[in-house]
Amino acid sequence: MTVGRVGLILSTLNATEVGTLDSISEKLRQVREELLALDQPALADRVEESIQALTRGDVAEFKRLRAFLQSKVGHLRG
Repeated sequence: MTVGRVGLILSTLNATEVGTLDSISEKLRQVREELLALDQPALADRVEESIQALTRGDVAEFKRLRAFLQSKVGHLRG
C-alpha cells in the first residue's frame, strides 16, 4: 500500500464537499475502486453506503460516512 495512493484517496474524499450529485458520486466511485485495489473491501462497502445516502438525499448520513472514511483512510498511512 502506498502513501501516495492513500493521499489520492483522501484528496478525492475532500473534493466531495462541492459539486453536482453526479460528480460527487463519480468521485466516490473512484475512491471505492482505489480501496478495492488496496484490499480494503469493508471500507469500499462504506463508500457504497455513502453513495446511497447521497442518492436518497440523506446529507447528514453522507457527511457522517465521509468523515468516517476520511478517518479510516488516514489511518492506512500507517
